[in-house]
Amino acid sequence: MAKIVTLGEIMLRLSPAGQYRFVQADEFDVIYGGGEANVAVSCANYGHDAYFVTKLPTHEIGQAAINSLRRYGVNTNFIARGGERVGIYYAETGASMRPSKVIYDRAHSSISEANPEDFDFDAIMEGADWFHWSGITPAISDKAAELTRLACEAAKRHGVTVSVDLNFRKKLWTSEKAISIMKPLMKYVDVCIGNEEDAELCLGFKPDANVEAGETGAAGYHKIFEQMAKEFDFKYVISTLRESFSATHNGWKALIYNGKEFYESKRYDINPIIDRIGGGDSFSGGIIHGLLTKKTQGEALEFAVAASALKHTINGDFNLVSEAEVESLAGGNANGRVQR
Repeated sequence: MAKIVTLGEIMLRLSPAGQYRFVQADEFDVIYGGGEANVAVSCANYGHDAYFVTKLPTHEIGQAAINSLRRYGVNTNFIARGGERVGIYYAETGASMRPSKVIYDRAHSSISEANPEDFDFDAIMEGADWFHWSGITPAISDKAAELTRLACEAAKRHGVTVSVDLNFRKKLWTSEKAISIMKPLMKYVDVCIGNEEDAELCLGFKPDANVEAGETGAAGYHKIFEQMAKEFDFKYVISTLRESFSATHNGWKALIYNGKEFYESKRYDINPIIDRIGGGDSFSGGIIHGLLTKKTQGEALEFAVAASALKHTINGDFNLVSEAEVESLAGGNANGRVQR
């Protein structure tokens, strides 16, 4: 299996039980997660040598975050220690027409104030097959944006395939700032993953589709994928296509383009959703595994869509499914019958 490196922030997630609102909660469930950490867990579950790179405090909460990764087989050898705090986010799970809600408390976290000398990116990328990052990391701080650039440069020096999940977060930065930081980083990227909103707000591209009205026909994406691939020399352009009927009922499929052909996955009707946080990350982990191990882009995409559909049924940030479970769903076994 492959050596896969991801860079980002793992946070302490505090969530009320079930569908309780923040104002009702007398206690919170403790969960650890964050974009690239979630991808690393997925890749480890599929048998890869997955490394997560970040900086965490030396105190016990920092150690607990590391332990949460080690529990699922993620290599934490390159995690720097130091700084003042672990980033926190509060997540309230929605239901029906009430959306889920996230409140960030992540300013001055250890990774947001980390310096280049905290990491030896050449050592980290030595022997790596794949490096994955997301738009969340450079959005954290200017220092984190610089770390992202240095990591991408090291990946290219070592011949590593680079993927990005554009992952625009309006609570972290503006579209103008995102475009100014993200567009120059695209020259390092081989595989670009993002939905229609991400492509517009991070790169300035807009598909010909009314997503708010649930019109997620893949045809509207063909031209924009071709333009993105041409401008940034991407080997693959990939988008998830989410139809949001309610907080607990979504349609889910995806589209991939390799510069020659388009492939649209089958569609999953996910109802009820248990926890959609980490859904996009589980897709990224699935597409990385798929592109590394499958013969065609279509097979890779079907694996990724099935993996992310399953994630919507699991509490927490991490997608705790095996390759065999994903293959079973991708192969058509979606009835949910008890496995005896």
